[in-house]
Amino acid sequence: MNGKIEVEHLSKTFKKGDVRAVKDVSFQVEEGEFFAFLGPNGAGKSTTVQILTTLINATGGKALVAGHDVIKEPEEVRRYIGVALQETGVDPDLTGRELLELQASIFGFDKSGAKERAEQLLGIVQLTKDGNRRVGNYSGGMRRRLDLALTLVNEPKILFLDEPTTGLDPSNRMAIWKELRRLNEENGTTIFLTTQYLEEADSLAHRISIINAGEIVATGTPKELKAQIGNDLITMTFKSNEDLTRAEHKLVEKMGENEVIQQNGRLTVYVEDGAKQLLEVVRVLDEENIQVESVNLTSPTLDDIFLKITSEQKEEE
Repeated sequence: MNGKIEVEHLSKTFKKGDVRAVKDVSFQVEEGEFFAFLGPNGAGKSTTVQILTTLINATGGKALVAGHDVIKEPEEVRRYIGVALQETGVDPDLTGRELLELQASIFGFDKSGAKERAEQLLGIVQLTKDGNRRVGNYSGGMRRRLDLALTLVNEPKILFLDEPTTGLDPSNRMAIWKELRRLNEENGTTIFLTTQYLEEADSLAHRISIINAGEIVATGTPKELKAQIGNDLITMTFKSNEDLTRAEHKLVEKMGENEVIQQNGRLTVYVEDGAKQLLEVVRVLDEENIQVESVNLTSPTLDDIFLKITSEQKEEE
């Protein structure tokens, strides 16, 4: 048994509406790696996780999790994974401690072992004082931490987390981040994370794959992905929508359509030499008498990578 995930030409088509949610997806996650899977809503992230965790079958392709085929050996796969999905069905009338003891008994712990494991996990996720409260009275942050504890009962070799911090306040998000780092660094747990928070992937992941419209469009370390889009970004706002439109047309003409993106009233230009190009961009706009309201020169973030890659794909389609 190992902690690897191997995916080859995976696809999933839902018969209702003939929707291709996943299209010929291939990737590999090494044992002990922290891997982030990013994409917009409807990109295929959750469908991929559901296939890898044996909740639904793929239409085509092959996937091995912990060395076992997710279609042919689902029971073996489940022995070695922990799963925290966006929506979990737990009894709100049970206490956190009771749920953990129940989960432990399902995994074969005897009564005393289940109690001991539950107490240990409550401590890990900082819920010891709230262990006897009914889950229905837990806050969102407490519920997420309990979900994480439930996935850890069997000490999984591979942990699947589908947007585990969505809706949490910064304090609770940081608490989850800290525990995930500890699991990965101290226990060697392989972690497969989907998230809508790009800074989360930037902070936690060793490698990242970006999926869009069911297809993987980029893979690499955060540093490698940032290097793909150039060294700097020039972001501008304008006095009017007319100036915004005119600036976009002029800069696309000069820089190329893949290097200029307009979103939410802002114009972003991807450049190699920011300091030099900033002067040139301002000169071009000034010649056209385009009124710039603000201009900023920054280094790229994962948000910028995601925006550029998905925008390019839309243009190709």
